[in-house]
Amino acid sequence: MGLLSPLLFILVVLSSGVQVYESARTFTIINNCKETIWPGITPGESFNGGGLELKPHQSAVFNAPVGWSGRIWGRTGCKFDSNGKGPCQTGDCGETLKCGAAGKTPASLAEFTLATLDFYDVSLVDGFNVPVSITPLNGKGNCSTAGCNSDLRRNCPSELAVRSNGKVIACRSACDVFDTDEYCCRGTYGNPSTCQPTYYSKTFKSACPTSYSYAYDDPTSIFTCTGADYVITFCSTRNQPVCSYHDHKLVCNNKANGLKPLVGRWWAPALALFFITNLNLWIIL
Repeated sequence: MGLLSPLLFILVVLSSGVQVYESARTFTIINNCKETIWPGITPGESFNGGGLELKPHQSAVFNAPVGWSGRIWGRTGCKFDSNGKGPCQTGDCGETLKCGAAGKTPASLAEFTLATLDFYDVSLVDGFNVPVSITPLNGKGNCSTAGCNSDLRRNCPSELAVRSNGKVIACRSACDVFDTDEYCCRGTYGNPSTCQPTYYSKTFKSACPTSYSYAYDDPTSIFTCTGADYVITFCSTRNQPVCSYHDHKLVCNNKANGLKPLVGRWWAPALALFFITNLNLWIIL
């Protein structure tokens, strides 16, 4: 496994006749940030063993089986040695590149349960460290985009801020900082009727309206889709199109114009343009 050039990736796709079977979902992970991101994934058997490095504008493609239930998050400020050992400033999962355990809070989480009907969400319940969004493609049903395009590090309340060298690198949850029943939705606050939005969760929700901001934020935060592929983008822009190769077609979702398959004489140059724009791909076949 390694990085493929965009043109080589196209040749592999065209020559291999890649198909997406009902028993698998295609996950495309894109780093659109200006900094290197080290995605962590648990369980990670279908995802390079649970972790990888993505430089700015690099992408990775994986297949996950139906029945997989897990989470994907971004780690920042990592310093791994040649053996894949070393610490990360945020999202660290035990000072190792390939995660076998959950990341340290605060971390923005993309969460999935794949079944006949898939469930997915972006959770900031454990805090925020990098913008992340989930865009389903090729699916049926509601299939809305979930996540956060805003960077909460820029307006994180000072009492929640995690700093390094004077720079805010993450934003903790109120539960993590204050550890009270009210903020942690436990004890007498352990049900949806008593655990209500707080000043801090409202701050998170205002910046990220389709993300979980506290434990019982279900109605506007959890989404479903049937038979979809998923694009997970770190630092996505509001109208950025996302694409996945599915059923011998490049299918792109322009958030302004909806889902459109690119067919006919235009699909090949569009495929080339998409992958050249993303510069580098990992591909797991």
